[in-house]
Amino acid sequence: MQNLFSYGTLQKEQVQMETFGRLLTGEKDTLLGYILKMVEITDPEVLRKSGQQFHPIIEPTGNLDDKVEGMLFEISETETLNADKYEVDDYKRIEVEFQSGKKGFIYVKK
Repeated sequence: MQNLFSYGTLQKEQVQMETFGRLLTGEKDTLLGYILKMVEITDPEVLRKSGQQFHPIIEPTGNLDDKVEGMLFEISETETLNADKYEVDDYKRIEVEFQSGKKGFIYVKK
């Protein structure tokens, strides 16, 4: 299993069911050194799943006073690939360490 941090639409039940075929379990965690912005989504399938034209996106700042709250979900490698397909080209997946000390994947601005 792997950890995936969601600060946006992957927390929505409908998005989880359509992307992973199940509701995810996880716990709250915090990502330090990042800020939250918004990006306009134009992919019709992602718009249909999320119901939102603008999605959150995070950017690194290097300032540990900046933080993003979210959920750290446990998912399989196959589910990680499903998440990659859901996230549009504006995002890239990287591995980081969270405030809890756990490691996992996040999607950041490409």
